[in-house]
Amino acid sequence: MRLSGFKFSFILDMGCGCGKQMIDVNGKKYTMKTKIGEGGFSTVYLVYGPNRQYYAVKCIICHSKEDERISMQEVEYYRALKHPNLVECLDAALVGSCVGARSASEVRILLPYYKRGTLQDELMMRAKTNTYMPEERVLKLFRQMCEGIQAIHSAKPFPLAHRDVKPANVLLGDDDRPVWMDFGSMGKARIELKKSADARALQDLAAEKCSMPYRAPELFHVESYSTVDERVDIWSLGCCLYAMCYFHSPFEPAYERGDSIALAVLNGNIELPENSP
Repeated sequence: MRLSGFKFSFILDMGCGCGKQMIDVNGKKYTMKTKIGEGGFSTVYLVYGPNRQYYAVKCIICHSKEDERISMQEVEYYRALKHPNLVECLDAALVGSCVGARSASEVRILLPYYKRGTLQDELMMRAKTNTYMPEERVLKLFRQMCEGIQAIHSAKPFPLAHRDVKPANVLLGDDDRPVWMDFGSMGKARIELKKSADARALQDLAAEKCSMPYRAPELFHVESYSTVDERVDIWSLGCCLYAMCYFHSPFEPAYERGDSIALAVLNGNIELPENSP
């Protein structure tokens, strides 16, 4: 999401004439430090709280009531899912309201700050030095990642699916605990596609919100009169395990060669490097 002047002024509140940019979440003011993440629909800022602790604030600009509904649904998923390997929502607020064609509102989600960053950050650093992760740690991390996804799939009253499972969505705690974040793509796990329009809509949604190198084949080509379920996350978990061993998704080399990732995924072509421990 690009921050135009309008959006930037909408997000920030100037506090007390002190020159520091502040952001308010339900009456509590946090000092803005820096932007630490940006996606197609949101921006994440590092902030400093009144209790002298650092936090992350995810800001989602909404241009319609439907945008507001989807963003607040993400908040509800955070609040409903409690597990050591799922990120915790500390607070959330809807600021403003979409009342006209040119108006906008914003959903602000206060989250813990993980100073070690994401698993993707570590894999990129390891790739630069060709330093492989010890197998014991790969298995320890991966088991906990699976347990976090299992908690999502076991949600009540109906199973949920994350649908954007990738190393960039795994935070690393100080105790080396992997924590899944970004529930913006989450939804009911089991979807019955009863007409071609439903299939096209899900395929378009997946193209918009699910990263290609980790996307399950049934989301590249969604068939009419079929059922898509939580197994999309299991495919993506497999891609994550591969990346933990070899630094990248099994389908990223296809992109680097100029080939189609979608075709590589649909064909299931996976190569295991021979020069690896």
